[in-house]
Amino acid sequence: MDYKDFGLVNTKDIFSDAISKHYAVPAFNFYNMETLSAIVSAARDTKSPVILAVSESALEYMGSNLLMGMIWGLNIKPSEKIALHLDHGGSFESCVNAIKLGFSSVMIDASKKPFNTNVNLSRQVADFAQQFDVSVEAELGTLSGIEDENTNSKDSNYTDPNDVVNFVNATNIDSLAIAIGTSHGAYKRKSDKEELRFDILEKISQELPEFPLVLHGASSIPKKFVNMINEYGGRISDARGIPAEQLKRAVKMNICKINVDSDSRLAFTAGTRKSLFTEPENFNPREFLTSGMKNIYENCVEEIKNIMNSENKI
Repeated sequence: MDYKDFGLVNTKDIFSDAISKHYAVPAFNFYNMETLSAIVSAARDTKSPVILAVSESALEYMGSNLLMGMIWGLNIKPSEKIALHLDHGGSFESCVNAIKLGFSSVMIDASKKPFNTNVNLSRQVADFAQQFDVSVEAELGTLSGIEDENTNSKDSNYTDPNDVVNFVNATNIDSLAIAIGTSHGAYKRKSDKEELRFDILEKISQELPEFPLVLHGASSIPKKFVNMINEYGGRISDARGIPAEQLKRAVKMNICKINVDSDSRLAFTAGTRKSLFTEPENFNPREFLTSGMKNIYENCVEEIKNIMNSENKI
């Protein structure tokens, strides 16, 4: 189906607006009805554009028909500036499948492959997507960490500013994910002293002025959710995210999309664990899942207002 039939938009106009007004469009990953509902409610209540991000494994978990049925049921209007995005598509075929389902944006992630292979695969996806007015994101540089099947790497490789112009021109992509020190998962830094490589970001911004840049692995890992999980039976230690101040600084330097996944996972788990622990007699999923939804909603609102600066941008 055509994504416009669902009321969705691609990312081209919203990224252009984000760059000109110095804010980032939040890309929140979702995994089921509860997480989707919380994210969309937060975006609507704050009047923020939003990118609904779906990994290949989340798509497989929900199923294509159920996922698109939930999107249809949201009654989205183009004026709400909501995009549906395939996160870390691992192949040309996975991107084509998402486009045919009705996704308005796809990411082809060939960042772990040789440079020329990355260029060729990214260009192949971009050429196909353009026929449907679908936005394409690619990645240059490699993030460490584990969050999903396609985001599993022990090594990191910073983006080389000398490569970005050639890569963008050769691929004809619409946005570029870069590696400047973020990582996937809940363990992003070994110490609180670590900083993102703003020197690399500055050079890339100079090479690609006004071009949409993306930060993956940029969850802030709120300590309140980590503490709540541990208090109510979980076991997560030494989790560190990217400080809000560093993310806000990056937004002022052409970062116009920030991906958030781990924060939502932690928020949902914390709320559900607390509900089940404090009300052991309860076996109604609607009640304990609502606690998780509430946490995701509140965290999305917080990050939209205080990190993304995307409140009231539609």
